[in-house]
Amino acid sequence: MLSKNLFDEVLIKPAEMGANKLYIVSGYATAAMAVRHLEALKENNHQVQIELILGMSPIDGLSQTNHKGFQELVQTSYSGLFSCSYLTEMPPVHSKIYAWFDDNEPICGFVGSANYTQTAFGKKQREVMTDADPQKGLEYFQELIPQTIYCDNIQAENIVQMYNTRSYSRVKREQESIQQQDLTSVSGDASLIGLSSVNLTFLDKQGRLPQASGLNWGQRPGREHNQAYIRLPSSISKSDFFPNRPVQFTVLTDDEKILTCSRAQDDGKAIHTPQSNSQMGEYFRNRLGIPNGAPVMLDDLLRYGRTDVRFYKIDDETYYMDFSVPENG
Repeated sequence: MLSKNLFDEVLIKPAEMGANKLYIVSGYATAAMAVRHLEALKENNHQVQIELILGMSPIDGLSQTNHKGFQELVQTSYSGLFSCSYLTEMPPVHSKIYAWFDDNEPICGFVGSANYTQTAFGKKQREVMTDADPQKGLEYFQELIPQTIYCDNIQAENIVQMYNTRSYSRVKREQESIQQQDLTSVSGDASLIGLSSVNLTFLDKQGRLPQASGLNWGQRPGREHNQAYIRLPSSISKSDFFPNRPVQFTVLTDDEKILTCSRAQDDGKAIHTPQSNSQMGEYFRNRLGIPNGAPVMLDDLLRYGRTDVRFYKIDDETYYMDFSVPENG
């Protein structure tokens, strides 16, 4: 029975043994977990095709944030290496099965309590997994396929209930009677009431916009000019507001975009987009209305109407980023 280092034991070591296919049935899963796993495999020079079935979707539905995150992985970031489907028929499936193969040759398998989430495969929750027959795991996976719909199917949102991540979180907080806080910072969005939040400035202590770091990290010789990160002051980097490295988290933006982020640099004093540092720079340049690759100037931020961004923590793997400008300026 395995109870320690589950991420390496269950999700990485089989690839080191030559496995190149992984079939997963998991009651719950997150897009941030898939990104972290795929990136870890890539960093270790393993090319693995992952097929995932979410089993609790018939009864619990799925957050729009994770749905969009899975779609992005399937359609762009890891097209051909990652597929995801949702169970559509009752009863739901709460099983957690991981079956590894080298093409059609079974390598190893695991069953246990760990969902395909960073919470389950991290240090905040105790889980156990045990060896299992990978062939039987694959057969179980294949039995479920006719009862599923792929995440990028145009009918997925009509068949599986998709909930607004922020609204669902608000209702859950109200049901659990969690005390509301920071009401003045919500900017009129009731779905954010009660969420802890932090405000991060793009400016330095002198009120200037750095021209070779932060939003302008890529404005150096030999770098891709869109590379960017958001600096965390020590008071926030040393807190538990954002997860520690190498945990990745999904960020839903106020304009309904999805960014997969993680901590970066020494002591985790920055936030970036680990798949490509340029994704964050491209996002903010698009919001500011300046060309890709162009340096961001203080006047660009002042013209837009903000020199900061606010993050709201929905859960350990999901955040909301507000870069909107109030209508009254």
